[in-house]
Amino acid sequence: MTTSSAPISPIKFGTDGWRAPIADTYTFANVRVVAQATANYLHQNNQADHGLIVGYDMRFASEFFAAAAAEVLAANGIDVWLTQVAAPTPAVSYSILTHSAAGAAMITASHNPWTDNGYKYKPEYAGSADPATIEAIERQSTEVYGNGQVERLDLSHALSTQKVRYFDPAPDYIQRLSALADVDKIRSSHLKVVVDPMYGSGMSYFPRILSGGSLQLTEINDFRNPYFGGITPEPIAKNLGTLMAAVPEKQAAAGIAVDGDADRVGLVDEKGTFINQLQVYGLLIMYLLEKKGWRGAIVKSVSTTSMADRLGEKYGVPVIETPVGFKYIGPKIRESNAMIGGEESGGYYIRGHIPERDGVLAGLFLLEMLLAYDMPLSQIVAHLQQVAGPSYYDRIDVRFPEEQRQEVLNRFAGEHPAAIAGHRVDHVQTIDGYKYFLDDGSWLLVRASGTEPLIRLYTEARSPEEAQLILAAGREMAGLGSG
Repeated sequence: MTTSSAPISPIKFGTDGWRAPIADTYTFANVRVVAQATANYLHQNNQADHGLIVGYDMRFASEFFAAAAAEVLAANGIDVWLTQVAAPTPAVSYSILTHSAAGAAMITASHNPWTDNGYKYKPEYAGSADPATIEAIERQSTEVYGNGQVERLDLSHALSTQKVRYFDPAPDYIQRLSALADVDKIRSSHLKVVVDPMYGSGMSYFPRILSGGSLQLTEINDFRNPYFGGITPEPIAKNLGTLMAAVPEKQAAAGIAVDGDADRVGLVDEKGTFINQLQVYGLLIMYLLEKKGWRGAIVKSVSTTSMADRLGEKYGVPVIETPVGFKYIGPKIRESNAMIGGEESGGYYIRGHIPERDGVLAGLFLLEMLLAYDMPLSQIVAHLQQVAGPSYYDRIDVRFPEEQRQEVLNRFAGEHPAAIAGHRVDHVQTIDGYKYFLDDGSWLLVRASGTEPLIRLYTEARSPEEAQLILAAGREMAGLGSG
């Protein structure tokens, strides 16, 4: 065992973990600091004896960063189960329960650009860490930088003494998903489906779960490519051109995509049209209420769809709104025993599973939905618009000079406008940024990035044209022009 000095550099967790550019601030030294902070946190909370899961995705050098974290944890007397191959974040999270572990450290930058990597921490309940846990690990990181001490145990020695053990999370995870979704029905259907894991750690999971029947499943972008084919592995329209072309070409009923660590899902209809994240959440809610007959709370972030509220009202179920991030959604899911939870980025929880986003499980439920409605996906979306009202979503990120940060933020902190884009402002919500509810049911959300000179503008409107007018008005409100 050796002791090394820690570099001086701050570690700041975002909405779900720490992410940074590889070889800039995301270095082996800094990963070891965060692992040491995690070890200190576990000892401080009397959880070290339960051990920790360590997993990783398909990004550049992820397996080596994971090994570095495992070495530090083992040196601190913590047993480590290290995934033997790249795995989805929800599979790693589920392994916390199957191993009765204290939590998991996941090496991933999720849907960030290929230049980044990251570190997610998942506590013993197998969901996103809540703000208090994140703050505690950040404080420990600061202390490690202050005392400059990081313990390390060579991986080969840790393996020989079984302080670190390799394992495969896939079998237990696949068994769990197969119990939650009607896999037999999907597998024995005659659907044609195209799946795009986006070169990430979700590759092979849909074929492994659904093979052996009459379902015709084609998987694309199903090999490791740390460059992600030159795109960002986020399952949104601008990154899914190959999938959007493949679905009509193969006469498939749908296309399912998952992001780099498979905790988010994207959906493409039979025509090759991308179904946006708010619509997907509406579809899942409608399916659970209308076809499966489920009842229970709906949890959603401020940046996601009002269709959830309208469906909740229609079916008499409560809707709980939280700040952005599963670190806020997860606790509400657990408190309310929610039937579903979701956010604007395409991450969804479904009751019975871990309180975590799971793109693979959401994809399976979307395939179930196709069979239950027995109509083309584009028609199911049209049905959603009839049941839950029209919904047209868009978002833009507007950069500004760092020196103007306070000036820009002050524009929203004062008196709120009486109208936006010709619509009266009904009320304003401030649990995360400023959300302006308009008299026709549309809304505009303005949020500032905590780490970049960036304003995020989101809207959901009753027409595509109205959405663009509302976003343009938001830019004007920020004093950043109209386009």
